[in-house]
Order: sequence, then C-alpha cells, then structure tokens
Amino acid sequence: MTRQLSPLSVAEDSAAPILELQNRSPSGICRHSRVERQSRSGEEGTQTHTESSSQEAEGQTRCQSCTSTFLKLIWRFLIILSVSSSWVGTTQFVKITFETFDCPFFMTWFSTNWNIMIFPIYYSGHLATAQEKQSPIKKFRECSRIFGEDGLTLKLFLKRTAPFSILWTLTNYLYLLALKKLTATDVSALFCCNKAFVFLLSWIVLKDRFMGARIVAAIMAITGIVMMAYADGFQGDSIIGVAYAVGSASTSALYKVLFKMFLGSANFGEAAHFVSTLGFFNFIFISITPIILYFTKVEYWYPFSAVPWGYLCGVAGLWLAFNILVNVGVVLTYPILISIGTVLSVPGNAAVDLLKHKMIFSVVRLGATIIICIGFLLMLLPEEWDEITLRFINSLKEKKSEDHSEDMTESSVHTRSRSRANGTVSIPLA
Repeated sequence: MTRQLSPLSVAEDSAAPILELQNRSPSGICRHSRVERQSRSGEEGTQTHTESSSQEAEGQTRCQSCTSTFLKLIWRFLIILSVSSSWVGTTQFVKITFETFDCPFFMTWFSTNWNIMIFPIYYSGHLATAQEKQSPIKKFRECSRIFGEDGLTLKLFLKRTAPFSILWTLTNYLYLLALKKLTATDVSALFCCNKAFVFLLSWIVLKDRFMGARIVAAIMAITGIVMMAYADGFQGDSIIGVAYAVGSASTSALYKVLFKMFLGSANFGEAAHFVSTLGFFNFIFISITPIILYFTKVEYWYPFSAVPWGYLCGVAGLWLAFNILVNVGVVLTYPILISIGTVLSVPGNAAVDLLKHKMIFSVVRLGATIIICIGFLLMLLPEEWDEITLRFINSLKEKKSEDHSEDMTESSVHTRSRSRANGTVSIPLA
C-alpha cells in the first residue's frame, strides 16, 4: 500500500533537519571560537617569545659594548701609566748612576746601542700575532720603504740616518747634563717645552696652521723657562742646567720636525726599523767618541770593574721601554695619550724628589713648573678646537631651548586640565 503523507508529517519531516542544524550549531561555534582563541594565544606566545629574545639580545649587546669600552679605558690608562713610569724611572736611575759614575756621554752611547733590539722585538710580535707570517728579510725590506721606494741603501743610510742620529745623541746627552745641574722635576718640566718648539718650527718651516692657543702655550713655555732660570738669580749651576734642558728640548723638536719633513708619517714597523737603524749607526760611527773622551780623561773611569753595569743596564732598559711604548702607543691608541703620559712624569718626578730626596720646592720653581705644564696641555688642543667648542655650545643651547619648550607645553596642558576640572575654560590671549 502506498503511504499517504499528510501536510503535518511533511512539515515535521522538513522541520527535522532544521532542528538538527539548530541543535548542532552552538557546538560548532564553540569549537570554532576555541580554535580562534588557541591560535590567538599561540600568536601572542610567539610574539612574547620574540620580544623577550630580542630584549635579551639587546641586553647582551649592551653588556658586550660596555665591557669593550671598559677594557679600552683600562688599556689606555695602562699605556699612559707605563709611559709616565718608564720616563720617571729613566730620569731617577740616571740621577742614581751619577752618584758613582759621572760619564754622561758614555751613558748616552750605551743606551742608544740598545735601540738595535727594537726591530727584533717588533718582528717577534709580528710572528706571535700575524696570520700571514713573513720572513725576517722580507719584513725588513717592507719596513725599509720609510727611506724610499728603493729601500735602505748605503747612500740613504748615511744621508738620512746621520743627521737624525746626531740629533738623537745630542738630545739625550744634553738631557743627562741637565740632570747633573738640576732636579729631576725641573728637567722633566723644561723638557716638556719641546712641544712648544715643535709648533714654532712647524709653523715656520712646514707652514702649519696658525693657532692662537698654541702661541699662548709657547709664550707660557718661554715664561716658565725664564722663571726657572730666575729661581737662583741667573747664576750658578741653575742657569747652566736650564740651558742644557732647553737645548735638549730644542734638538728633540728639530728631530721631530725634520722627521716629518723628510720621512713623513710611519707605522710601527717602519718606526722600529728606523730607530734600530739609528742604534746601528750609533754603534758603528759614534763609538769613537767615548773612546776619545776616555783617553783625553774627559770621561775617565778606572778600574773597568768600577763601572756600575747594573745601573747602566737599568737606564738603557727603561729608555728602551719608553721608546717602544711611545711607538706602540701612537699606533694602538692616540698620540695625545702619549703626550699626557709624558707630562705626567713631572708630578711623578716631583713625588719621588719630595719623598725620597726630601727636596723643598721654592714658589718660583713651582710656579714655573705649573705654567710649563699648562702650556704643554694647551698644545694638545686639536686644530679645530674653536669650531668644536662652538658646536658644543650651540648644542647645549638647543637642548636647553627644547627642554624649555617641553616644560611650557606640560605647564599649559596642566593648566587646561585644572580649568576643566573647575568648570571653566581657559582662553589663550592673542
């Protein structure tokens, strides 16, 4: 029999799927919302992990930069301290040696011979640090370019080395003669005048830029020299010692200016090669001078065992260390740090003279020393110091004006909020 469907049954059959869909729809929506929440939470977790990892990376980078900056400061401080202490030690060792061995030229010649070891020390450092190591002959030829494209020839050896070797010997010999007449503090302070002499010679010979601050520094250096000579009334050993010290500073300045004129700038290897060449020239050609002084009894010692070889080796070793530190410091750090280390030898020698030798410094000598040191520090100003100072002042003014405008903005916002809280409106005047 064929079943007849009533309208009611048709309606019931048609409504069943709808009810079924209605019954299923809430669970489907819940599942969909759960999936969305899980995906959102996963994205938020990924973003949080990424942010935390980036913050950790930034923290590590800052920590590494702070550590490297701290290590650089420590390294520069050690360079300054080493330069100052080596120069103070050299000066004090010379004073001690003079008590038993009064032969300044022999001491100068003996110490200069030690310069031969500078290039071998440099090559040892090259072997220890360089990735591509070179043979000694190849490295020697490479560093010989300071004398020209053809390297070191016999003609250039005599032409370029002889004048610089003579100036080197004169500088050290006059410095030792000055130490026989004056205290270590006075001599080290007067020797700092070489910076002013370098500027004057460079301005005249090399046509360097004129700087008013350095002219003032040169005048201060000359004033300190006159005051130092006046300390004992322009008489006795004082005026002679001042003349020796000023002569040493002058020959040192001439050495530096001529080096810049004929040889230009040099890296550490070229400088080590050149100084070793000076020591070799000193050993070959200057050795006749102490022999002549010995037989003429100008610098005579007897017996041979009476020579204080320990003190002489101490002077030569400290002098060698100072020369190496100067050349290494200029390459690895800034030349200004070497100059600061040199000028710090003045208070270092003063401390030794005061504590060990019980020296009493007069007001005139103390004033002269301070004036010379201030002049030396003025010489360290860069050539663009005036432009740098103006830029710094302008930046401070701009920062101050920005801070003032920010304060005005904050105060106006605070005034508006207060007026709104009180029910009034503040109208700015035109």
